[in-house]
Amino acid sequence: MGRITNWMKTLWEQSMFHRAMLVAPPVALLLLAAFWTVGSRSAVQYYTAKVEKGDISQVVQATGTINAVTTVQVGSQVSGTIAKLFADFNTQVTKDQVVAQIDPAIFRAQLLQAEADLENARANVTGLLAQIETQRAELLAQKANEDKAQAQLTDARLNLQRTKDLFDQGIVAAAQRDTAQSNYDGALASLHVAQAQYEQSEARLKSTIAQLDQAKAQVEQRKAAAELAHVNLDHTTIRAPIDGTVIARNVDVGQTVAASLQAPTLFVIAQDLTKMQVYAKTDESDVGKIKVGATAQFRVDSFPRETFTGTVSQVRMNATTIQNVVIYDTIIDFDNPEKKLFPGMTAYVTIPVAWENNVIKVPNGALRFQPEISDEERKALFAKYNITEGPRGGAGGRLAAAAAG
Repeated sequence: MGRITNWMKTLWEQSMFHRAMLVAPPVALLLLAAFWTVGSRSAVQYYTAKVEKGDISQVVQATGTINAVTTVQVGSQVSGTIAKLFADFNTQVTKDQVVAQIDPAIFRAQLLQAEADLENARANVTGLLAQIETQRAELLAQKANEDKAQAQLTDARLNLQRTKDLFDQGIVAAAQRDTAQSNYDGALASLHVAQAQYEQSEARLKSTIAQLDQAKAQVEQRKAAAELAHVNLDHTTIRAPIDGTVIARNVDVGQTVAASLQAPTLFVIAQDLTKMQVYAKTDESDVGKIKVGATAQFRVDSFPRETFTGTVSQVRMNATTIQNVVIYDTIIDFDNPEKKLFPGMTAYVTIPVAWENNVIKVPNGALRFQPEISDEERKALFAKYNITEGPRGGAGGRLAAAAAG
């Protein structure tokens, strides 16, 4: 320390700072304090640790999110105004329990209108059936008239022929022959009229039958419309699709929901919060080490002193890229019997991928020191003491010596 002081004194006398001291004493004092600090810097400290036996493990660390195993979004298939809510956040619900009610007035009126249209269509079918029966009776009557006219024509033809024969023999006068001819012509005209009336009646019957088929189709159409109106009315009552807990409510009473493009989400229900999952974001360089069935541990900010345990159930192949880093979801199943962990919590995950038990270990910090020896010298040193180098763990690297016992 004395030599450092004399050196600083000589440097001080030979420097321009000595002369500048008269002009800028504060600056000189600062420089002097800096020189003194350099001269009095403390020596380097070393830490030691025992080489001991123990268990080590190599782990993959990741951050993830806690999620329910099954979540269902409850939506609305019809548009309308929320009239009532029967569930809120954290409400326990059962399957088919009513959780909300959309104002049903419009849909009830639509159902009544559809049912009235259906009844009108059915009445139309009934009227056409009755009309068909009447027309069939008329057709039978027209057929009878045609047959009668045909018989009268036959009689008139025979009478005309006999009269002509008698006239030719000079037995009857020409007037009688003319009368027979007139009767024949009248019978023929009556037959033509009867045939025309029959054809008209037949055409009307066919038209009515076609109308009946159309009316029956309209009944089916009205029936479908009534069923749709009934379904829409039923959809105004929102029911829980599963047993579970409401973890999200996205509507309030009086709010209008529009289902024209897609069903709006009214609630989110988690099926069972006693069994949950962690979606751990793992780097692509680590996923090859993770095995299904491995035990994983994680912590959460809400319970920093507790460690939770789960099991790796899946490493999903769907990759996502975050800031040029490829990430895969590793799914970890765990039990949550007290329901103390909630969906959405951040989990800090540790997954052991390699481990050794009862081995000689040293701190990782000691392994970062690289002595200046060649690979040949290092191998010769390891061979001399029968040392094999093992994996590096989270708490300490492993050096296992066969002769260590």
